[in-house]
Amino acid sequence: MKPFTHHTAPTQYVEANGIRFAYRRFGKAGGVPIVFNQHYTGTMDYWDPAVTDGLAQTREVILFNNAGVSSSSGETPASFPEMGANAIAFIRTLGLHQVDVLGISIGGFVAQEIALQGADLVRRLILVGTGHRGNDMTASRSAEIFGASYEPPEHLWLAVHFAPSESSRKAGLAFLERKWRRKDRDPEVSTQTIAAQGAAIANWITPGENALAYLKSIGQPTLIVQGSNDVIIPTAHSVTLQQHLPNAELVIYPDSNHGSIYQYPERFVAHAERFLSDGQADKASA
Repeated sequence: MKPFTHHTAPTQYVEANGIRFAYRRFGKAGGVPIVFNQHYTGTMDYWDPAVTDGLAQTREVILFNNAGVSSSSGETPASFPEMGANAIAFIRTLGLHQVDVLGISIGGFVAQEIALQGADLVRRLILVGTGHRGNDMTASRSAEIFGASYEPPEHLWLAVHFAPSESSRKAGLAFLERKWRRKDRDPEVSTQTIAAQGAAIANWITPGENALAYLKSIGQPTLIVQGSNDVIIPTAHSVTLQQHLPNAELVIYPDSNHGSIYQYPERFVAHAERFLSDGQADKASA
């Protein structure tokens, strides 16, 4: 029997905190799994198979829809701490005692909350195209981009994730083609989820005194990955993350935007695999 891939892994369900979480699990079992946290309005089908299948060559990949998102039951909460708590409940219900966590965009906000609330659970952290509490979003073009019309509608994600250069746009069209190969796709998110995620973002970016202090409590080794010109969550916020997290490194890919890992999937998989494997080597020598 062939091993499952991004396109063939069945959707499974598990209940925790009164929520029926939808998830897919595939890849090389036996090590520390990596749990993926999705961006604004995204579902399990919004990940790039080149990334998920690439990482699945050497470790187990777990994709899931958080509470209220798409095929998961319940309502989406309007705060990232609550989303993080739900994610931890999901992970623990799978019987996992240690995981690596990846988050992109607002999934990066959730990933930080998972690391804070589940410090004993999270071994290593990968944050992609994301930022910190109290982000100054005045330079973001998010409202403009999400408020525009696109034909076809899926080309919204070219504007969100890719730079306007010919090479970046070409990579974006290839990403969209990979993304749409799966036939039994998740339903799109509800208006309730969209509103709740929007409210959570508004709360997260509200300026506050000592807004960055919480980062000192995230002690896990962290890989931060960003595009050279992220127009959704400005690239400068990833620099700030690296400077304030106790144990973080930053990779910035050239001529790229919010979805840099989708423009350079092979390069990202190599960076991520090296980073995650360093953690296994550290554990083996301890």
